[in-house]
Amino acid sequence: MPHTPDHTPKDKAHRNKRFLIGFSVLALSMVGAGYASVPLYNIFCQVTGYGGTTQTSTVSADEVLDRMMTVRFDASVARGLGWEFRPLQLEQRLRIGENGLAQFRAVNLTDKPITGMASYNITPQKAGAYFVKLECFCFTEQTLQPGESIDMPVIYYIAPEIAEEARLDDVKTVTLSYTFFEKESRGAQKNASLSPTKGKRLQ
Repeated sequence: MPHTPDHTPKDKAHRNKRFLIGFSVLALSMVGAGYASVPLYNIFCQVTGYGGTTQTSTVSADEVLDRMMTVRFDASVARGLGWEFRPLQLEQRLRIGENGLAQFRAVNLTDKPITGMASYNITPQKAGAYFVKLECFCFTEQTLQPGESIDMPVIYYIAPEIAEEARLDDVKTVTLSYTFFEKESRGAQKNASLSPTKGKRLQ
């Protein structure tokens, strides 16, 4: 008696269609989960220093080591932002655990109010978990009127725990980089009309 196939071509086509639909649903679910996991990813970066993410604290280090570290500063603006943005010092040399104070200056070079926000990172990235900021302007909206400038401080230290990591013994210099990008123009103008003038105007 001839063997009858368990599934006809029609059945196989139906199964393939169901598989594609199921796979598509799974893919969309994974994308949704990816978006939902963004806050968790940010927390992961803050805890581990992954991607050069720094740490934050409200207290200074509990000890200061003799080991010295050079901290360099870099500043840039995203394309289309009509600001000048620069560090007021190129680098600082301090002991690990010692508080440092750096200043950055932003100037609105346009004829309209603009609101900007800064992101940051540390290089080498493996040192990010040990760069601790006590005060920082990152992720804080800054609205500047035409021609207005503002000086923004960063208070920081290198955590003494870095000395316990043998893989970081070769790190003698770290670079703190900030990039300012523009917020929504409509929101910038609204904020500018509601908020008091900040900083100083250029003569």
